[in-house]
Amino acid sequence: MSAPPSPAPEWPAVKRSLVGLFTVLGVTMLSGTIVSVALPQIVGSLNGTQAQYTWVVTAALLASTASTPIWGKLADLFDKKLLLQVSVVLFIVASLLCGLAQTTGQLIAFRAIQGLGMGASQVLVQVIIGSLVSPKDRGRLNGYIGGIMGIATVGGPLVGGALAEIPWGGWRWCFLIGVPFMLLAFVVLSRTLHLEDVRRPGTKVDYPGAVLIASGVSLLLLWVTFVGGSFAWVSWQSAAMVGASVVLLGLAVWVESRVSEPVIPLHLVMRRESAIAIVASAAVGMAMFGGAVFLGQYFQLSRGYSPTAAGLLTTPLMLGVLVSSTVSGRMVSRSGRVKSYVVTGMAVLVSGFAVLSFLDEATPLPVVAIGMLLMGTGVGMSMQNLVLVVQNSVPLRELGAASGAVAFFRSLGGTIGVSVLGAFLANRVSTEIADGMAAAGVDPSGAAAADTGTLNLEAMPAFAREIVEASYGTATGDLFLVAVGIAVVGAVVALFLPRVQLRDSIDMPAAPAEEPAPAAKGT
Repeated sequence: MSAPPSPAPEWPAVKRSLVGLFTVLGVTMLSGTIVSVALPQIVGSLNGTQAQYTWVVTAALLASTASTPIWGKLADLFDKKLLLQVSVVLFIVASLLCGLAQTTGQLIAFRAIQGLGMGASQVLVQVIIGSLVSPKDRGRLNGYIGGIMGIATVGGPLVGGALAEIPWGGWRWCFLIGVPFMLLAFVVLSRTLHLEDVRRPGTKVDYPGAVLIASGVSLLLLWVTFVGGSFAWVSWQSAAMVGASVVLLGLAVWVESRVSEPVIPLHLVMRRESAIAIVASAAVGMAMFGGAVFLGQYFQLSRGYSPTAAGLLTTPLMLGVLVSSTVSGRMVSRSGRVKSYVVTGMAVLVSGFAVLSFLDEATPLPVVAIGMLLMGTGVGMSMQNLVLVVQNSVPLRELGAASGAVAFFRSLGGTIGVSVLGAFLANRVSTEIADGMAAAGVDPSGAAAADTGTLNLEAMPAFAREIVEASYGTATGDLFLVAVGIAVVGAVVALFLPRVQLRDSIDMPAAPAEEPAPAAKGT
């Protein structure tokens, strides 16, 4: 007879653990974007260069994204609670070191360590929640998770800008602010989190696969980070980096298909539900990351608002994520169905991008707010529900790998999408400025137009500033028009999600054992 699926723990015990889990998730997500507004001040005070400026962000991004699937797989093989405690301690130590850094080289190294803690904590929180709560009941919790992730991602620049203005300590608080919260979360989880020990003795970690995946993804992310700036899209550097990444990832697929415990099980990625969720998640990732980056830039460079004001103006985006993720999560838990909410969310995301595609330097702020609200609503309805689709289709022993894979591809897709859209924006801005200068009777290559190549609007002549503001407004609208096409792909793919009923047990029912064949007569 097959063993019955594991029952869910009592809800009061789960709620106590959720306080610590949600705190860990919120702090680590906030840490990913909190430095974006404060970066000029950070690098300037440490006498850093433009190249080091980029690496302060890239180091954490690389470490977090490349290690996500590895942490997810480790959660299937070892003690989940211990792994989370290790990741929290790693994050705390790295945050303290970042806050005390005296050179940009030190800061970059410590940010890479912090990125490891960020990637581990984010995926382990979702894996542990999956071990505590059934997929059906997980819907409302995923709604809260989506709200936390969305608000932290979009609100990070606003918080960072405010902290950077503190007279004593300044930008260092961007790294130190999360330490007391993480210490509190560590204590809460140590006392309240109790998980069934599912370690499998004798299992081997797929070290070759982990190294190949991390190396291939890191090289791809490095190319995405520097292409268009340090070298051209069509260049020998691009060919070398992309080619080497393809070779490394190809070798990783070969290794993963032959080991007993692959980091990313290929059968999981190739399953219909997982493949569809991964493609749709990439579109959602682009919306979540791109919204914070490009809308903040639009408000500052096209509308002339300060960094703090620009952060406040993105409130409709955060509000949409929070409300829609919470409400849709509760409705998913009540109905046990998820496809309709994912499809609706993707459709709303498309409509939000469509509204924002009409942006220019004079678009009424209420219209911009409507576009952001729709965009946030779409992200909130679809982001965590796509994770739930995959988690519902795998047994508990593969929950870590499944959660890590979705988070990994969402982050990777979002990073690549932001880079591509950023390159598109830069090209359109350059074209618009040249056209504007020509229309004003100014030689685009002359000295009068030289200042338009910087982002310092205050240093520009009045006529040049007007041209730059108009150029960024028009180009941002064109950027969101491209985003419409990407989101449409995600929405169409979501239509092919199978209609499934979320199970109310933590683990999938075990397959019935085959009856032994009857013995032959006469023996």
